[in-house]
Amino acid sequence: MGIVEKIKEIEQEMARTQKNKATEYHLGLLKAKLARYRAQLLEPTSKSSGGGTGFDVQKSGDARVALIGFPSVGKSTLLSKTTETASASASYEFTTLTAIPGVIEYKGARIQLLDLPGIVEGASAGRGRGRQVVATAKTADLIIVMLDATKSEEQRRLLEIELDAVGIRLNKQKPDIVFKRRTTGGITFNCTVKLTKTDERTIRSILASYKLHNCDVMIREDITTDEFIDVLIGTRKYIPCLYVYNKIDSISLEQVDKIAHEPNTVVISCEMDLNLDYLIDEIWDRLSLVKVYTKKRGAHPDLTDPVCMRKGATVEDICNGIHRSLAPNFRYALVWGKSSKFAPHAQKVSLAHQVQDEDVVSIFTK
Repeated sequence: MGIVEKIKEIEQEMARTQKNKATEYHLGLLKAKLARYRAQLLEPTSKSSGGGTGFDVQKSGDARVALIGFPSVGKSTLLSKTTETASASASYEFTTLTAIPGVIEYKGARIQLLDLPGIVEGASAGRGRGRQVVATAKTADLIIVMLDATKSEEQRRLLEIELDAVGIRLNKQKPDIVFKRRTTGGITFNCTVKLTKTDERTIRSILASYKLHNCDVMIREDITTDEFIDVLIGTRKYIPCLYVYNKIDSISLEQVDKIAHEPNTVVISCEMDLNLDYLIDEIWDRLSLVKVYTKKRGAHPDLTDPVCMRKGATVEDICNGIHRSLAPNFRYALVWGKSSKFAPHAQKVSLAHQVQDEDVVSIFTK
């Protein structure tokens, strides 16, 4: 029996099993087995299979945004409208057959936008070019799930199922679990909160099914069995997501208003250029980028070419972003802006100092 058949068999058994306190332990074991088979399917151990290589698109710019959706929802049109890249678009399905990158120039930042081929149902099992699409999506800093406003909500549910099956967790934070492997000493289990969605017996059985008999487990929030398996596997990606509904010019205003009020959602029309500016603003906010300007000694700061970093970046990250030789030869830096204690005056800081949006940094080396 192949892996795909084994996955289907487990899914059918889980569907047949009633969810209650008595079956919680059995379902936990099935979920662990299912996660292991899916990992084998998407990340094969043999080098010859080439299962999860993705498309050969070099990551460039300050952040990467991946466009994911079913065929003919307007991904290629959105890429053409928001960047200077022309992506083939037509009224028939599967116009895009490979990943096409474009660049959004915004607030001095360069955001790479990737138009990925349309996903088909069963992509997580390798149908179509599902594995390549997913492998590339995992490298993104933000995922845009592109949807057709004229179609049912089933399209969104199906896409979420496909992405969840391959280990992409949309708009979720990594569970607060500390897991460490050891060579001896058995399993040490500690929990700082009351577990209402799983229990210690289920967690210990999952560890045993993965042949983990020596490890430390510290749980600091009320987690589910699925969340524990995610941390155990360690290959899950927690990526922010925007649900973008295209073709709103073809539905009623009442429907547009209802969709627009859903969380993490933007409504647009690529054909009529409706709301595209707002979408780019939302992309910027979700990426959590900060712009930092550099300043040479005795000169005005360069406001034309900012260094863009993720929120929480330090002076060391800025040094590495400019040139790798700066951090090893670092003496100190002067910072003007929101992160300076003495604003509007400069503060002398170390490599560990966290910068904020629109700070000005002057770096001094040995």
